[in-house]
Amino acid sequence: MDSIPVNPWAFLKYFFPGNVATEKGVLYMGFDLSTQQLKGLVVDSTLKLVYEAKVDFDEDFKKYGIEKGVLTNPSEGEVFAPPAMWLEAVDLVLDRLRNAGLDFSKIKGLSGAGMQHGTVFWSADAESLLGHLDGRKTLVEQLESSGKGHKRGAFAHPMSPNWQDASTQKQCDEFDDHLGDAQTLAEITGSKAHHRFSGPQIMRYRTKYPTHYEQTDRISLVSSFLASVFLGKIAPIDISDVTGMNLWSVSEGAWDDDLLELAAGSTAAVPELKRKLGHVPESGGDSFGPISAYFVTRYGFPASCQIIPFTGDNPSTILALPLRPSDAMVSLGTSTTFLMSTPTWKPDPAYHFMNHPTTPGLYMFMLCYKNGGLAREQIRDQLSPTKSWDSFNAAALSTPPLSQRSPKDPMRLGLYFPRPEIVPNLPAGQWRYSYQPSTDTTTSTLTPLPSTPHPDDARNILESQFLSLRLRSTALVSPAPSPTNPTKMLPPQPRRVYLVGGGSANLALAQLCGEVLGSIEGIYKLDIGSNACALGSAYKAVWALEREQGEGFEGFIAGRWDEGGFVRRVAEGYREGVFEGYGDAVEGLRGVEERVLGEQGEEEGRGKRTGGTVIGSAGSEVEEAK
Repeated sequence: MDSIPVNPWAFLKYFFPGNVATEKGVLYMGFDLSTQQLKGLVVDSTLKLVYEAKVDFDEDFKKYGIEKGVLTNPSEGEVFAPPAMWLEAVDLVLDRLRNAGLDFSKIKGLSGAGMQHGTVFWSADAESLLGHLDGRKTLVEQLESSGKGHKRGAFAHPMSPNWQDASTQKQCDEFDDHLGDAQTLAEITGSKAHHRFSGPQIMRYRTKYPTHYEQTDRISLVSSFLASVFLGKIAPIDISDVTGMNLWSVSEGAWDDDLLELAAGSTAAVPELKRKLGHVPESGGDSFGPISAYFVTRYGFPASCQIIPFTGDNPSTILALPLRPSDAMVSLGTSTTFLMSTPTWKPDPAYHFMNHPTTPGLYMFMLCYKNGGLAREQIRDQLSPTKSWDSFNAAALSTPPLSQRSPKDPMRLGLYFPRPEIVPNLPAGQWRYSYQPSTDTTTSTLTPLPSTPHPDDARNILESQFLSLRLRSTALVSPAPSPTNPTKMLPPQPRRVYLVGGGSANLALAQLCGEVLGSIEGIYKLDIGSNACALGSAYKAVWALEREQGEGFEGFIAGRWDEGGFVRRVAEGYREGVFEGYGDAVEGLRGVEERVLGEQGEEEGRGKRTGGTVIGSAGSEVEEAK
């Protein structure tokens, strides 16, 4: 099928004409600190990408003993990484950009993003150390070590919990119960309690490492940690990223004292925790200030270079693709993330609502799964001794939808979690079922299947992941007229689905995404490699420093967007009959999740939570893109 360039934001130019006069010669930087890499890229005033570089943690920093960017403590469900490694990565990625020919003196501003929810615990010496960095030495020499007489260095604790961490079930239960129930917590903060969220993580940190907590002077998210390094002092948490903590009241625009009390351990301790967390500015586009002198001396940045608020990786990703209402973005990386931009505040424990990173009055709807690329890799490796994505894709596309080789056959459904999952809240494992939908004369049935790998798993795992997205996002989409027959109404589904991340280059994933999720106008790929997050950060810097008074982000970007260079239609969307068949499967998946959750609850009640069949995983999501 031919790729069709489109411009989904052309209409915005009529409502937000903006100022398309660009500044010649100036450049802007965007960073993306993810689980496995630090990416740095540079765009010019027209949004054209001119330089990029990356640091791969497993490849470049084997000395830290990491695997896929993290360290683990399976006995407690802990997943974490050392901030010292990230400091080394900052210097290394800048060195690589310099070696590529970048003239840092042309950088007018920079912004960045960090994996959401992770926390960094600064010592009382951090502010002074950040403010007195010597450009002749590396960041890690001065911040992680005891240089200049500071015995503790910049960190009160040497590790930062990763979003894959599953050690906080006890704390999550307390957060959900503290205000009455999970629904109330979601209505206040935008989300129910989740293992990875900063509030439960801080609560556990305080009780497991009380001395370290006492020595913690400030607490950053990963995004504000990276901003702090470039700013030369502790940077504020961003207005969007703060809504991924279970500590911020979205409606009040302030820290919630009741939740701070829970995390801090007492009412008396609330002011101190509030001080550790700091003030959160309302604007996502106003500069934090000029760059640290360290980067001026070491790399030649201009002293006037401005640091624009850093945000979370998911909010930054939607800035690379300003979404229209009813458009969806699916990020197919190590995790799977589903994003929509909406003016409607409709919180529910099943998903997340967060502040938009640039636009007051808009919210970001998000579903996030730990087991995205990791789960696909696991099934690939089980089915192919050579770990071949070609073999995996061939098996997926040759298997009929839901493994129904005749209309009367039951549907084959499964859950595939190499790591404990967030949605639904289940331990690692694999569960397979056959599902027979109800008819006028029969009720639906679920029957367990053998737990051994089966060739149909290649298709079934993709169906399972997209069915879960459809199950939880249906309430946000509405029926719409068919583009070819305006008198015919199509069932609720997205207008368009945009794919980003490493897995977005896999056409088998794109095809099944269209079959399961639908989409009135088809499946589109944001054709910028896996740079969406870092580009969103760079675009934010351009907007912050070149916008006219009152000019919004969406209109500004629409005026400079290169539609032909970035967006391609890669798969069909809605297919009549197929989409409706997957509607029945949505109810089947709901039943599978409820069945497994019930069984796991019973096992937990007996002091044992089995997690189904657990089989090791290997490989890399990067390979999926090939």
